[in-house]
Parts: sequence; structure tokens; C-alpha cells
Amino acid sequence: MNQSAPRRGRGRPAVLTRERIVAAAIEILDAEGLDALTMRRLGTQLGVAAMSLYRHLPNRDAVLAAVVDHLFAEAVIDLDAGTPWPEALARFADSYRRMLLGHPPAVPLLATHPVDIDLGLELLAGLLDRFEAAAIPRQAALTAIQSVAVYVLGHALAQVGTPPGTTAAESDVTAAAFYDEWFKTGLRAMVSGFERQLDQER
Repeated sequence: MNQSAPRRGRGRPAVLTRERIVAAAIEILDAEGLDALTMRRLGTQLGVAAMSLYRHLPNRDAVLAAVVDHLFAEAVIDLDAGTPWPEALARFADSYRRMLLGHPPAVPLLATHPVDIDLGLELLAGLLDRFEAAAIPRQAALTAIQSVAVYVLGHALAQVGTPPGTTAAESDVTAAAFYDEWFKTGLRAMVSGFERQLDQER
């Protein structure tokens, strides 16, 4: 057999799927920023015409929503059945922050585009179970989780911003330890505050 003969289908693009589109969108977001994420740029990244994307995601807003849902899912961790809810909440916050700092250009996106409610509740089922096991009402649990999530987002927004007159690299090197300690201190205060409040309300 002639080894130089082209194989059938060589050069053809891989089948376009929603998952491939979202993955490519995150690559663009990480490398070039939110403004660069357009349907045309996404088509170029995938080697297809932009119109081909609309069969899977109807517009840029739908792409952004899918990216938000995908990234939030990355942040959700498995929890042991015996994990107390304060520890589970703190572990969720740590994981959420790691995800955000791993995708700095996505932080403003997640801060302004809410996760799909049904998907969010599904992903957080394990965390909500930890509150239920402690006889904490669902609405009170959701308030605690949402409050901590907003704290994580706000803290990440502060950290990924670059102070005037510095480069991003300089800012990262000089501020990382400060932000880590600030985050841990604030998180401990929030979780312990909710722990006291919810214990009193039971």
C-alpha cells in the first residue's frame, strides 16, 4: 500500500457539536478576552462558516450562556455524605475561586450572566443535601450558598483587575499572597456567621 496516498476524509473538519463550540469559545475567551468572542471568530477557530454554529447555538448570547454553565459545572465538586455543611460550603467556595482564577477573562462574564437556574440547582444538589442533613431549610441554604458565591465572584473580580501603572504579571506576583489571605479570612467569617445564624434559627 502506498503510504503517501491520502486517507479518505483527510482534511475534513470534525463533526460540529455544542460541546466543541463551547470548548472553542472558552479557548478564545482565555486567550483573547470577552470582546474577541464573536460568532465569526468562533467559526474561524473551528474552521467552519459562522452560519454553521447557529444550528447548535442561535446567537452569541446563547454561546455566552453555555460557557457560563460549562465553567460553573467545572467548579462543582463531589462531596462525601458525611461532610458537614460549613465545610462543604467552604470547599465549594475554594473550588469556585480556583475555576475563576483559572479563567480570568471569564470572571466578568460569570459576574454578569447568571447560571441557568435548573442546571445550577442540579449541580448544587450535593451541597444542598449537606444542609438538608443538618435540618436547615432549603431557602436558608440557598441564601447561604448564593451569598458565598457572590463573595467569591466579587473577590475574583478584584483580584483579576490590574491596578493602574502595573502590568498583570507584576500584579499577580506581588498580590497573590495578599488576595489568598484576604479571601480565606473573609470566607471564614461568612461561613462561621451563617453557621451561628442558622443554628439559632433551628
